[in-house]
Amino acid sequence: MIPVLLDTITTAALLYIVSSGLLLVFGVMKLINFAHGGLMTLGGYAAVIATALGVNPWIGIPLAALFGGIVGLGMERVVVRSLYNRPLDAILATWGLSIIIGQIITLVFDRGVHFAEPPVRGVISILGEPYSTYRLILTALAVLLGLALTTALRGTSLGLSTRAVIMNEDLARGLGINSGLVRSITFTLGSGLAAVAGALITPLSSVDPNMGVAWLISAFMLVLVSGSSLFSLAVASVVLGGAQVVVSNYFGSVLGGMTIAVLAAVILRIRPQGFSYE
Repeated sequence: MIPVLLDTITTAALLYIVSSGLLLVFGVMKLINFAHGGLMTLGGYAAVIATALGVNPWIGIPLAALFGGIVGLGMERVVVRSLYNRPLDAILATWGLSIIIGQIITLVFDRGVHFAEPPVRGVISILGEPYSTYRLILTALAVLLGLALTTALRGTSLGLSTRAVIMNEDLARGLGINSGLVRSITFTLGSGLAAVAGALITPLSSVDPNMGVAWLISAFMLVLVSGSSLFSLAVASVVLGGAQVVVSNYFGSVLGGMTIAVLAAVILRIRPQGFSYE
């Protein structure tokens, strides 16, 4: 029972880290950034590069944020900005950009599986059960990420401008807020967070050019049932992530991999606003 509980907590944390950047972009731009998976893969390879260079594995995190932020800013300036009023075209464009990122990664690193050195090794005994130290650290990082994003949105001028754009963009523009700048910063931040998520989860398994696709599907469904609320995303991560762990443990990983998508569809059918309290 203890391992299942710990897996539920850490899986929820991983899902939150993976989905937070996608939710930020969706909340401000009302756009699902399907390049999120490609950016995660890019972050994963940043961790691989750090390992190959023999530097401290933690260096892979800021390296991933730099890669993701630069690529995200470029995508927003060159492609996404001209498609703000055409959300369907923007979604298709970001999906195409994700494919391009994957192909470039394949050209540079090949199609093989690569591994990254975990920043922390070993286990910690919790109630007599040994558990991965690194997964527990990721849980703490997820909590810190949630607190940092909430503080930024509520306690900074940029955060207040972002919340204004989320609530009513037309009114925000009327009050003198540069919604275009807010969109650009948000997309860049969301892209950086996606790459950081990829760098953080890669040491748990491996990375290949298609690594981000599976995570993108889970993140997409979580964002759909969370609206634009970070708190709702945390709740959805715990509920759906916990369900995935239980199903995987008792019915196999194949059914477990389908759990989030199926439950999210059921929740949206019963309660269209999902876990959002707005």
